[in-house]
Amino acid sequence: MGSEDLSTGPAPEGAGGESGSGGGPAARGAEVVAEGLGLKGPRGWAFRDVSLRAGAGALVALEGPSGTGRTCLLLALTGRMKTQEGHAEVGGLRLPRKMAAVRRIAGLGQVPGVSELDPSLTVAEHLRERALLQRRFDGSVRALLRRPGTRAAEARARIAEALAAAGLDLAALPKGERTSVRDLERLEALRLSIALALMGRPRLIGVDDTDLKLSDADRAEAWALLRAVAAGGTTVLAVCSEAPADALRITTVGTAAATPATGPAEPTEPGTAAGPGTAAGPGTATEPTAVTEPAAAEEPAETAETTPATEPAAAEGPAAATEDDITEEGAADALAETGRA
Repeated sequence: MGSEDLSTGPAPEGAGGESGSGGGPAARGAEVVAEGLGLKGPRGWAFRDVSLRAGAGALVALEGPSGTGRTCLLLALTGRMKTQEGHAEVGGLRLPRKMAAVRRIAGLGQVPGVSELDPSLTVAEHLRERALLQRRFDGSVRALLRRPGTRAAEARARIAEALAAAGLDLAALPKGERTSVRDLERLEALRLSIALALMGRPRLIGVDDTDLKLSDADRAEAWALLRAVAAGGTTVLAVCSEAPADALRITTVGTAAATPATGPAEPTEPGTAAGPGTAAGPGTATEPTAVTEPAAAEEPAETAETTPATEPAAAEGPAAATEDDITEEGAADALAETGRA
């Protein structure tokens, strides 16, 4: 991809005003509203009865253990997976009807199997590739007709803007911009993935596995970064195992009674969330229906696949899961349909 230096000087006139998918560098974040949202895979519900309301520029933590539908919910709210129950609106665009339109305003950071970094590429190669794709697919026809020098200067300005927002200093990397992704620390890779997503100037950004394999210090830095992105006006959806105190918490694990989630009564980020059958008060969050034990869902599913004739009998047994149950297999199957095994 060449050895062009990514260092930037003053941006040319109009370089920072290309709207791309985000409507400009100061584009307002997208409000996210969901009512009774549910997504079902071949072997059960990945998540169900999720309701929330998050204002533009909110930091929303999708909290829960791995395998409870957190990533499916993230992909559904960013227009990458189609739900079967309820509805949502992102930036005024209704899901699932307007999935393509939502994808144009919603960027993805790291999501394993969906938007992963290539470990064989360098940081500079990732940035240049994203700049080329952004210009090719999200730029205006007028932008494509500009002189090559002007387009290159605009790309450098966009890269510099995204790197600054993500807090990634290329000079601090082991080999500068020529550092391979495989040589990045976990937090540096997270910053790079967020920078790549921000190059589209989205109104909403989704990040998976935010706190995975991070030390306490790195976890604090990661959340500080996401707070800064949200403070800049971009709504942030972040999948995590444990949400920070000031985030709007949406948990994918709960009880049938929809008991309130623990946490602060009044988070600092704008927005409210509510579980099934509850009225949303400021800063409250409740949980969706219960998750069944994975072992209870596995045995009937395997029996149905290998011996179809015995399916009714399997369904009558005490260990059989009903179609209303949320299962780990349901989340895994739904993710497999997006290409993530």
